[in-house]
Amino acid sequence: MATIGFIGLGHMGGGMAANLAKAGHDVRAFDLSAEALDAAKANGCLVAASATEAVAEAEVVVTMLPAGKHVAQVYDETLLTTAKPGTLVIDSSTIDVATARAVAEKAAAKGLLAVDAPVSGGIAAAAGGTLTFMVGGSAEAFERARPILEAMGKAVIHAGGSGAGQAAKICNNMILGATMAATTEAFNLAKDLGLDLQAFYDISSVSSGQSWSMTSYCPVPGVGPSSPADRGYEGGFAAALMLKDMRLALEAASLNATPVPVAALAAERYQTLVDQGDGGKDFSSVISLP
Repeated sequence: MATIGFIGLGHMGGGMAANLAKAGHDVRAFDLSAEALDAAKANGCLVAASATEAVAEAEVVVTMLPAGKHVAQVYDETLLTTAKPGTLVIDSSTIDVATARAVAEKAAAKGLLAVDAPVSGGIAAAAGGTLTFMVGGSAEAFERARPILEAMGKAVIHAGGSGAGQAAKICNNMILGATMAATTEAFNLAKDLGLDLQAFYDISSVSSGQSWSMTSYCPVPGVGPSSPADRGYEGGFAAALMLKDMRLALEAASLNATPVPVAALAAERYQTLVDQGDGGKDFSSVISLP
């Protein structure tokens, strides 16, 4: 078992840290939220007074933070100055590829092993230990990270070198954002054409229109398996976070001169949700837009 510093105990990080503690690891957890720290303590983690304290004696450090600027700050102000040589650092935030590669290079220069390991699966998977990890980094770093990540997930996949995990994540979520936008439009059209929405689901879920957005996360209340649509679009993957991921994909596409017109149109729909004050609702609430 390892001594693990865990920085960032939000909706995702809290569940992830709890699963590491449940697996028997010595988890020193830090977050700016007192409520998050109380929850981590209740779930078997030791509460650190600062990020520096969480990192100081750690063999492994996991970060789960909102954006690239926060990751870069924690690396520059804490990890690169405090972590012992040979420490494995795992960033599970969803950030831009350039920042992921930059912090990995800085970590390597300090004698640290670094991987970017963003996740797919959402809050329920984080709590249940069934996340999918897309990992970027050297083969050596990946093999060291694998048992740590397996305590939090059902699938741990090496995507390639530094930044490859983030590349896979933003491409995956670009698909998710675009397919959800198309799925909601299809349900709205089906309704306007007089179709029973349960009947349409029964047909499309076993036909060529099937997708994860249809069969695992149906945006229509009372249709398909339980989803945020059944809870007033609360407690899921916020539209503001989907917009963030879509923007990351669009930025990467622009830098690489890759045409992504469908993703660009889908991003506009999530932007509308955020602009009207619904950024905290689940992204499937895009079905409500005219």
